[in-house]
Formats: sequence, structure tokens, C-alpha cells
Amino acid sequence: MLQNMSTADDDVSVCANCGKKGSDVNNICNKCKQVKYCNAACKKKHRSKHKKDCDRRVAELHDEKLFAKPPPKEDCPICFIRLPELDTGRKYKTCCGKEICSGCSYAPVYDNQGNKVDEKKCAFCRTPWPKSRDEAIERANKRMEKDDAIAIYNIGVFYRDGSNGFPQDYTKALELWHRAAELGNAKSYCNIGYAHDYGEGVEVDKKKAIHYYEQAAMLGHTGARYNLGLNEVDADNFDRAIKHFMIAIRDGYADSLDKIKQLYTKGYATKDDYTKALQLYQTYLGEIKSRQRDEAAAANEENRYY
Repeated sequence: MLQNMSTADDDVSVCANCGKKGSDVNNICNKCKQVKYCNAACKKKHRSKHKKDCDRRVAELHDEKLFAKPPPKEDCPICFIRLPELDTGRKYKTCCGKEICSGCSYAPVYDNQGNKVDEKKCAFCRTPWPKSRDEAIERANKRMEKDDAIAIYNIGVFYRDGSNGFPQDYTKALELWHRAAELGNAKSYCNIGYAHDYGEGVEVDKKKAIHYYEQAAMLGHTGARYNLGLNEVDADNFDRAIKHFMIAIRDGYADSLDKIKQLYTKGYATKDDYTKALQLYQTYLGEIKSRQRDEAAAANEENRYY
């Protein structure tokens, strides 16, 4: 077991190796942060005895962080209703760098006198929509120069796919995704993980793939969370898989609900698990629903650039 840093009676540190007490016992274990030593020699001598407990504690700390409640999801800056998980339910605006829901993007725009504006304008900043793909790309590049993580991510996607006039270049795509990831973009972390998972622009490295999926999942990316669940299923770690899928379902990832159903039919998940999953998904659907969004979905409005 891990030895306490201090005695029960006071806050004096105790060397985990030799038992020495005092304020100078401050050479802490770099990994678990749970035990202290009076010097490096004691730390080295105690390493073999401490390793098992240290590794277990490090794993516990990692899981506490991995399975912690993800950061809150963003609301549409116009209607203040939670943004849908699916990309088809939201629109990124290269003019102002805002993501607004498809319902607000689809709804008519009015001027200050309440008159409907015929020209198509951004529902948030009232900037006219770009008149061409080139103009949209120019705006995206300007957003990228301002360290807009979504714009950087999107340009990375264009390089990966060789789309919208960009040459296919996996190296450039990864470079941009790493930049966006450093700015906190969860999608970029997930795409980097996918690249390592399937060898897109890099050598296949499953360990690195899981690392980047985890980074994305902790930032709230449901697709990355789902992928982690699949990895746990493959390893027969069904309890961990269900935990990942439940978190993804709570944030609207329908594929995770399907996976819970499959696990239930095969006996790896309980009826309570499946019931909870259905309830979580219904709660999510209630949180994102609005009349304008239903109308936008019915119109099947598609515009990749605006």
C-alpha cells in the first residue's frame, strides 16, 4: 500500500524508504505524487517496492480524469439552446468565427426596424454570405491567422481530403490539427488519433491513437469517446466500454446507443444499462429541440461554405 506522506498526528513528511521525518523530506514521486523521500538515493532504493502501488495509483488518477464529467456543451449564441452534436445541426461562420445552430442559420434575418432582409447574411454578425468558395476560403484563412481553432481544423480537413481547391496533403493536415489541438479543439485531437489508428500520413500506432482519442474525449468529443469504447469492447473490458458509451450517449452520439443495445442483446450490458442509455439520449434530444431547427431539417438546407 502507498505510505502516507505525513504522520497521523501532524503534517511532518516521512520518507517512504528509511522512515526519516522532517521538513527536508520533500523528494516526491514524480508519477503518483503520493509518497516522499529524503533524497534521490532513497527514492531509487525504494523504486522496486513502490512500483506496483505507484502504477496502480497512476492508473486510478488517469481514469478519474478520463471518466470525469466532460466540459459543458456550447449553446447557440443566438437562440441559447444547446448546439446539436451532429455537424449538420450547426453552421460555422467564417465571417465572425461563430458556430450557430442550423435553425438560426435557416431562419430569416431582420434589420433593426423589423423588416426581413432579402440578402443572405450571417444571423449573428449580419455580414453578407460569401459569394463564392474562394471568398469563403479567404475568410477562413483570415480566421486562421487569428488562431481560430475551428478555422484551422477545417483547413486541415480540406488538406486531408484534397477538397475545396486544396491539394491532398496529410502532413499539412496533421500540422494544422496539432496547432488547433493546442488551442483546445477536440475534433483535431480525434482526427490525429484516427490518423495514427489507420495510418493516414503517419505509421499506424494504436497507443498514440488511444492517447489522442483520450485527449479528445476529455474535451467532450463524443466520436473519440465512442472509439475508446470500441477499443474496450475489443479487449473484453465491457464495464469500461459501457462507461465510455454512456458518456457519449449523454452528449448525443447515437452510435453509442446502438452499441449499448448490441451489448445488451449479447448479455454484456444489463437491462438497466440499456434503459438508462435510452433515457440519456431522449434527454439530449429534448435539450436540442426547437421549431426552427425542425424546419431547417425538413428543408434539408445544405451549404458547406457559409
